[in-house]
Amino acid sequence: MNRRTFLSLAAAAPLAGAGRETYLSPATPLYRACVIGDTRRGGYGHNLHLMWELAPGIVEVVGLADPDEEGRQRRGAEAKALRTYADYGEMLEREKPDLVSIGPRWTIHHKEYLLACAEVGAHGLMEKPLAVDLAEADVMVQAVDSRRLRWSMAFNFRASPVIDHAIHMVMREGLIGDLLEIRSRGKEDHRAGGEDLIVMGVHVFDLMVAFLGPPRWCAASIWADDGLPAEPSDIREATEPLGPVAGTRLQATYAFRDGIHGYFTSMNNRDGDGGRWGIELYGSKGIVTVRMTAVPEVFWLPEPSWAPGDRDVPWRPLPDAPRLTRGESRVWHYGPIVEDLLDAIDDERQTRVSLADGRMATEMIQAAFESHIQGGRPVAIPLVERDHPLRRWR
Repeated sequence: MNRRTFLSLAAAAPLAGAGRETYLSPATPLYRACVIGDTRRGGYGHNLHLMWELAPGIVEVVGLADPDEEGRQRRGAEAKALRTYADYGEMLEREKPDLVSIGPRWTIHHKEYLLACAEVGAHGLMEKPLAVDLAEADVMVQAVDSRRLRWSMAFNFRASPVIDHAIHMVMREGLIGDLLEIRSRGKEDHRAGGEDLIVMGVHVFDLMVAFLGPPRWCAASIWADDGLPAEPSDIREATEPLGPVAGTRLQATYAFRDGIHGYFTSMNNRDGDGGRWGIELYGSKGIVTVRMTAVPEVFWLPEPSWAPGDRDVPWRPLPDAPRLTRGESRVWHYGPIVEDLLDAIDDERQTRVSLADGRMATEMIQAAFESHIQGGRPVAIPLVERDHPLRRWR
């Protein structure tokens, strides 16, 4: 039984005549869900343990696993989990869930979490970034695809209806004329450079691909604190276990279709994070900017010179943009991802923000490191070498 049939039968259940036995009611959940978290090693991302409350009556949280006792009790209560476990493997074996949310931000255990979920046949949603390197990402994508499982990445920006509308207006309606280039920046905080490329770059790369499809090559340069090109001696582990990083200043160029280039920059600077995280799409008739908030803020500058001061042209809201009503849940903005995941299970189709999308964002990250190692020369995407470029270089 799929979700649509369930909802129609549940709605009809109160109309059943007296004395007629009914086996389905709105209080009967269709899916059993579990949560994997680790308070001491990556937590729950952006409250991914609460995702299933966005499907009330459809999904019931039967288990939450966290090796930290205090965190386990607190998060289990927040998620309204029926049972809690110290070991996620035991939970998956006992509960045999239909759905799992993988919450930890740290990528070092993402592969083992995902493979364990695939082994019990669970669909689900996981925090980004997908994996430490492309070798892990390939194994993860293969594991879910070979079992015809549906998994989504927590790319909440890409899933927003506002972004869908922006893609339509820019790529099909010609709002800014011919798209000429895309520029993006990280947060440029204490993680500026190589770590910013991973943590914040993953979102802007996913948006670039949403507009233009996958890139063909990448050329990048990375600099260390001393202002010189990063060397193997500059490689360090990220402040969270996300794999090795290098440099505090980084610039990467990506070649997309039709000769359009996209740029990502993260520079350690004295003013720090100035709210520049996001992307700008530059066209022959103006600019569209996407600022990364809970729901992306999208504005439009109808000025082909790209200089609003010349004619005193103001930035405007995106025409006819959909408005999302803020829900009561702390994770209300993830609603489109959960809705799409459940629809994908029903329709036996791929999710809109899949593990393959997570792998492509990782591919763009690794390509920047690989290009720098190759002296800034362009490297073809997808990469031939699937292990981590910095580990190989070191």
